[in-house]
Amino acid sequence: MLLTHKENLLKASWLLPSFLSLFLFGSSVKAAAIANWHFDSNRNHLDFTTDENVQPKVQLLTNPTRLVIDLPGVTLGYPQTSQRVGLVIKDISIGQFNPQTTRMIVTLAPGYTFDLTQVKLQEESLNHWSVQLPKPVPLTATQPKYLEITPSLSPKVSDNSTLFAGVVLMHSPIKVLEPQIKALMNRYSFLKTGMFFLDLDTGDYLDIGGDRVFPAASTIKLPILIAFFQDLDAGKVTLNEMLTMRRDLVTNGSGIMQYERVGKKYTALETITKMITISDNTATNMIIDRLGGAARLNQRFRSWGLKDTVIRHLLADLRGTNTTSSQDMVRVLALVVNNKLVSLQSREQALDILRHTTIHTLLPAGLGKGAVIANKTGDIGFLIGDAGFVTMPNGKRYLAAIFVTRPYKDSRGRDFIRQVSHLVYDYLNQLNPVAALNSPNTATR
Repeated sequence: MLLTHKENLLKASWLLPSFLSLFLFGSSVKAAAIANWHFDSNRNHLDFTTDENVQPKVQLLTNPTRLVIDLPGVTLGYPQTSQRVGLVIKDISIGQFNPQTTRMIVTLAPGYTFDLTQVKLQEESLNHWSVQLPKPVPLTATQPKYLEITPSLSPKVSDNSTLFAGVVLMHSPIKVLEPQIKALMNRYSFLKTGMFFLDLDTGDYLDIGGDRVFPAASTIKLPILIAFFQDLDAGKVTLNEMLTMRRDLVTNGSGIMQYERVGKKYTALETITKMITISDNTATNMIIDRLGGAARLNQRFRSWGLKDTVIRHLLADLRGTNTTSSQDMVRVLALVVNNKLVSLQSREQALDILRHTTIHTLLPAGLGKGAVIANKTGDIGFLIGDAGFVTMPNGKRYLAAIFVTRPYKDSRGRDFIRQVSHLVYDYLNQLNPVAALNSPNTATR
């Protein structure tokens, strides 16, 4: 992301010695490929993930000042690329340093450096690291020549607590709702369901078959959208670039792009918007293609910790070979709303697109007046599903995902989801309003 403001550059009359070292060590090295990376210039925050855990090594070099992050045992898998940032932090680049090492470089303008004591390496998970960079400072004669820092590891929790997706401290199951939900399930015994709801402010959750694997249908478009915004943050795609609707990407099912002439061009922003708001299958195939194909996206999904979310077939996947689970969908949303996958700007743009979906008959149908949901539905006749981020009028926020297999196009599947959504909403609406986002009952990292 480009910086939009100007900063004055200071001239230095001398330079530091030609080499400063900063070593930060993580977990053991394994052969791996880098799955994705992005730099948020608004926060000076760098994120990178691989398909296996790695041991990052960070060095600070001068002439010019560069923060170098080596990833031993990691293969980049694509040509060297860079992202222009601004006047002081000039750019971020990534390339294959040698056959065994991928190197990321943060380049500063002449006369600037980083305060090494403020550079923070955070282990978000076994294969997800972040580097928080401080504000660059002018070079001074007191700059340390060597410093070793222990990385911040994943937070430890008590034996009775679990961090969901590494970001939400799960508290207690919502047992009071289980008899009502199970009574509904008995009434609709011809349906097969899996659901997962998570209160972001208390950590309380409802998990009934949340790890059960279902056909993803169009809910697969939710993680595809987030992957696009990750690449946008990394400078690999732009919103204004033109995408061509090739014949091999045109498909049937939902959407209107299939009726346009082959070869028509759309901006990437138009394409992702149609993919979500009207669930356009052709638009989805164009985005899958632009992001490198299903295999690369599946690798990305694994790096996020998604166990069940797999693209096996381009859209329209009417046989349901693409899969996911309620827990996976909630995991993606939890990572997004806690700023672990994309920048703040990309998060808000992605959620805004999700708030403008046109199908409101599933989770949205059970919400009260004034509630806002950013969600994506899926429907392939014998299966329907929905996943979303709900903000209630009282300030409470929760995540929801539910899937139902049903007799083909049986409307009672939709009624079941609406009633479950209503039960959860009513229960959470009876609780005390949220005083602040940083409630002591909320734990994120």
